[in-house]
Amino acid sequence: MANKSSGAGGGAVYGIGFVGAAVYYFQQADTFWMFVLAIPKAIIWPGIVVFELLKSFYG
Repeated sequence: MANKSSGAGGGAVYGIGFVGAAVYYFQQADTFWMFVLAIPKAIIWPGIVVFELLKSFYG
């Protein structure tokens, strides 16, 4: 029987990155629209970091 919980570590790391980015962007927000944009930025930020790291390793 296959181990179905083997990919759970990546979700935890992404979650920690999301929370950290959300806190950072909320602290930097000055206007209402910056607060609104903080959530999408926090969702996208970990993916951009991974992309840039992989690009520097293989590029």
